[in-house]
Amino acid sequence: MHEVAVIDDPGAAEVSLDPVRARLLAELAEPGSASSLAQRIGLPRQKVNYHLRALERHGLVELVEERRKGNVNERVLRATASSYVISPNVLGDVQPDPEDSPDRLSARWLLALASRMVRELGELITGATQARKRLATFAVDGKVRFASASDRAAFADELATAVAGLVSKYHDESAPGGRDHRVVVAVHPYANPDKATGKEPS
Repeated sequence: MHEVAVIDDPGAAEVSLDPVRARLLAELAEPGSASSLAQRIGLPRQKVNYHLRALERHGLVELVEERRKGNVNERVLRATASSYVISPNVLGDVQPDPEDSPDRLSARWLLALASRMVRELGELITGATQARKRLATFAVDGKVRFASASDRAAFADELATAVAGLVSKYHDESAPGGRDHRVVVAVHPYANPDKATGKEPS
């Protein structure tokens, strides 16, 4: 089971967004059968089977084993990932494109960049999985508290200068066998999900 999988098929996206099927995917982080799932979520086994078949058709759950239980063969299934991200690819022509209005101070442009990253990483992960190769990536995640808007602006300027310097130092357009890499650095306000209490998330 993967930690995160990217859904890039519109049909699979539609299936995963159904509340009952999303609940089944969460329950199937551990292998389970239609009968055991029916007991846990309070639905008839036949209805659970219907939803499981839809999830299985789109590759969101997989067969772990079949075992005999009484007069029937019980199918034990498991989700193919612990969590899922839906690629902007499923939106076709209306998916965001950061080339449309590049503005490094725009939150919506940052969102378009993030959407492109999800789309490209999904495609890269799929290709690496099919080739049975590891995908070389690197990320930095942190949090900084600025004392003022001017400090934030100064930080952004210094960061842009530092990144531009590193890109200039290591970029080699003529390198034989070289491979282009995407560099994205983002700064945005910290989204605290517990604003009502003022507590930091654990």
